Amino acid sequence: MELQTMYPFRLPRGYVDGEGTLHREGQMRLATAGDELGALRDPRVKADESYMNPLILSKVITMLGTLPEVTPEVIEGLFVADMEFLQDMYDTINKAEKPQIQVTCPHCGKQFVDTINFQGAG
Repeated sequence: MELQTMYPFRLPRGYVDGEGTLHREGQMRLATAGDELGALRDPRVKADESYMNPLILSKVITMLGTLPEVTPEVIEGLFVADMEFLQDMYDTINKAEKPQIQVTCPHCGKQFVDTINFQGAG
């Protein structure tokens, strides 16, 4: 069995860059211990622990639209809904088990477990 380390996603709202371009499609990789340890050593995190999430997300998001790189400043510029989406995704994919969710079929009402797809419709 091959380990999945990269996860595509589609932001609910999208990041709007300085030129007005909307970026929604992206990719996040699994975090390493070094990602979290490095963030803990960062002076911005030492000054304000709430900066840990933007810093880690900027390390593990390997692509967002056509941006040349994802920096902590890009993460700071996200809409709250997108930031929450990415934090949930980070937590989900970095758990030991496959990311799954309990769902109900809208047609027949049957409940089942399905793998989470971070590429939403629309």
